[in-house]
Amino acid sequence: MKFDIHHNDPQTDARTGTITTDHGEIKTPIFMPVGTVGSVKGVHQRELENDIKAEIILNNTYHYYLRPGLDVFKQVGGTHKFINWKKPILTDSGGYQVYSLGSSRKIKEEGVTFSSHIDGSKHFFSPENVMETQRIIGADFIMAFDECTPYPCEYNYAKRSMQMTHRWLDRCIKKFNETDDLHGYKQTLIPIVQGSTYSDLRKISAEVISSKDMPANAIGGLSVGEPAPEMYAMTHEVCQILPKDKPRYLMGVGTPANILESIALGVDMFDCVLPSRNARHGLIYTRNGIINIKNAKWKNDYSALDAENPCYASQEYSKAYVRHLFQGKELLAGQITTLHNLSFYLWLVKQARLKIEEGTFGQWKDSMVPQLERRL
Repeated sequence: MKFDIHHNDPQTDARTGTITTDHGEIKTPIFMPVGTVGSVKGVHQRELENDIKAEIILNNTYHYYLRPGLDVFKQVGGTHKFINWKKPILTDSGGYQVYSLGSSRKIKEEGVTFSSHIDGSKHFFSPENVMETQRIIGADFIMAFDECTPYPCEYNYAKRSMQMTHRWLDRCIKKFNETDDLHGYKQTLIPIVQGSTYSDLRKISAEVISSKDMPANAIGGLSVGEPAPEMYAMTHEVCQILPKDKPRYLMGVGTPANILESIALGVDMFDCVLPSRNARHGLIYTRNGIINIKNAKWKNDYSALDAENPCYASQEYSKAYVRHLFQGKELLAGQITTLHNLSFYLWLVKQARLKIEEGTFGQWKDSMVPQLERRL
């Protein structure tokens, strides 16, 4: 993997760059649509590429491991061939999914024992077998196995968890270096900064992760319920320490406003289920604010869903029609709104790149954020 920085915004820590992988280039800052089980719900891969303009998507190790299982990826030659996606892919290690299982998982130094959400069967994840699993799945970027702490989190627990995450990282790196790329292209291992919302822990973790000298770095354990100002404060602390010449990935973030604020702090990569999940519930993001298309006020509004959004789904269908589809529980409702929301997110980061190149990102961001958070 190669990362070139092109422009730095004079008012903020925002920057543009290009990440080069064996599956193509990624212009940063970038948003990654979440295709957890190999599918961004309701969206064809050709729509992801041609209409949404996605440059990279995310798959999930935990879900792939359980279904369809690793034998499928061995036989087909990795996730790119399995889902017919020729651009870069990142796999989450499964740490967050295991965290979300709550009482049905048990965390020890060796790893995590958990029960499948599908059939209740018992399984075990360790730093070593998660590396082997992600080698077999074959994403371009694979995440270190970590423990994601909840919010709020007691200080001593957060500290112990962070220290174990660091020990697990050493085991991940060792196993990664002992194994080979299986599908004819290079993979990149990304470590994860933890430490909950404690400034001293975040600084320690960022320093430890930086010392590993990996090609990219991630910030985890945020966007788990903490107030946005705390998330921004922790992101700022970490970005001041992580190497400036390597991509920074803020995991699981977030709303359009969250993304712009975090770009200003120096973040390069984002993923989140919000645009697709909320789309299926009728929540639509636009540059002028947020629309709940189920509200009666849109019943007789025959204007385009969002005439300013370049995606065909936003321009060709009216608000009244999309509301009608939701009222009738038609599957097309979620498909249209998912196409819209994801294309809006990709438009937003593209605009951010243009404003950084122009040297006006800070001013633009400050004017956009209040608009993006407004309810229409």
